[in-house]
Amino acid sequence: MADNSAEALKKIIPFAQAAKENIPFAPKPKAEIPVAPKSKEGRGDGDHVDRSGQAIVALLQEAAETANTNCDRAMELAHKLSLQLRLAEEKVRELELEMRHYQDRAQRAEQWLVRIYNDIEQKFFDSKGSPQPPR
Repeated sequence: MADNSAEALKKIIPFAQAAKENIPFAPKPKAEIPVAPKSKEGRGDGDHVDRSGQAIVALLQEAAETANTNCDRAMELAHKLSLQLRLAEEKVRELELEMRHYQDRAQRAEQWLVRIYNDIEQKFFDSKGSPQPPR
């Protein structure tokens, strides 16, 4: 039974290590974790189970650390992007106010042009369309 679990671990651990290599921000392994003793002399079946259990716990702990590191990076990035978004929204508000200001100025200028045009029409041209002599 212990040989079956050691064989199963030998199959699982390389798969987990290969999967960990495909994670973009995963830290590189620090040290190799022994799976099973190299020699069977002086060791009981309990030792195989203990070492296998320790190896699994170590891999889980490393996976948790990697997940926490990735989560921290994601939170920092989200915070940074949130600040950039707020700055961009504030800039949009400022530009909208400036646009309204210039639209108002353009509208007032247009009203003045219409008034000047009407004054010119009234003072220099009579209702028949012939120009009046200047006074």
